[in-house]
Amino acid sequence: MHVHQDRTPLLPIRSVRVRAASHLTAALAALVIALALVSLAVGPAPLSPVQAAWALVTDLGPASTIVREIRLPRTVLAILIGWLLGLSGAALQGLLRNPLADPSVFGAPQAAAFGAVVVLYSGWAGALSFALPFAAIAGAVISIGLVLAVAGRNATVVVLVLSGLAVASLASAGTSLAINLSPNPFAVTEIVFWLLGSLEDRSIRHVLLLLPFAIVTSAALLWSSKGLRALALGEETAQSLGIGIGRLRLAIVAAAAVATGASVAVAGAVGFVGLVAPHLVRPLVGHDPSRTVVPAGWAGAALLLSADIGVRLIPAAVEVKLGVVTALVGVPFFLWIIAHRKAELVEAPA
Repeated sequence: MHVHQDRTPLLPIRSVRVRAASHLTAALAALVIALALVSLAVGPAPLSPVQAAWALVTDLGPASTIVREIRLPRTVLAILIGWLLGLSGAALQGLLRNPLADPSVFGAPQAAAFGAVVVLYSGWAGALSFALPFAAIAGAVISIGLVLAVAGRNATVVVLVLSGLAVASLASAGTSLAINLSPNPFAVTEIVFWLLGSLEDRSIRHVLLLLPFAIVTSAALLWSSKGLRALALGEETAQSLGIGIGRLRLAIVAAAAVATGASVAVAGAVGFVGLVAPHLVRPLVGHDPSRTVVPAGWAGAALLLSADIGVRLIPAAVEVKLGVVTALVGVPFFLWIIAHRKAELVEAPA
């Protein structure tokens, strides 16, 4: 007896996930725009978001000066740095197939801060010189390269985290030594800034300092993300599809290090954004790492903008440092991931 089989194809799951990623990206971009307006309005001289937007495009005297020269650079930097850290975290997690991968886990922010501190301590460059971001980038590159070299290609997450902890501790010790040997209180203040991270008193010159690095690293990470879907199927499968594993690995690691170093150069050490952002968007877009990267970038921008707005709203004699707030959120999230995925993380290779 012939049994008729319904061959009408079901709606492909992949197309549903692609649409979900597109909708999520649009929603997150709208959220970032809304938060940017709030950021322009929040401060010692409070404005409404409408007033802030109007002051941005017209001349309203002191209000326009405050918005354009003080709050706009700070807002743009929060968006750029959050975007870069979100992209970097998602790309590293996809590359290493490791939910804990993040520049912070590699000790990159601490090492980048140490590189910046060395330049400031030695007097080789001022705070707005290109020597500062290059020194921070060098520190981040060295830290990530050292962790990967020590942990090895097939290391477990435990080994990876321990290696990153060791590198971060070494960089922090170097920074503490610089504080102990600092010749004047001003140098100590600058060093503490790089340790805690902040967007306070940032100017358009800092935006221009970060922008070239942001453009290059964003392009590299977005280009590299196309190979992550194939890599998720295994290295042999990815190679059979024409993906150069070595080139992909180098591009992502180098871009993540440069993005972290450049961000630290203008805002100090701000950690855990790259860890949290991909986990927030992944349940909504599926586990294809190539679909996670762009939404994670927007989520990172929204997270850092929210944190920077928060530090201005906290009643305190001195503004709470941005890196402190991101750590207070990121560390419990990091521990939560470990607690809920212990068996998987212990056995999974990095």
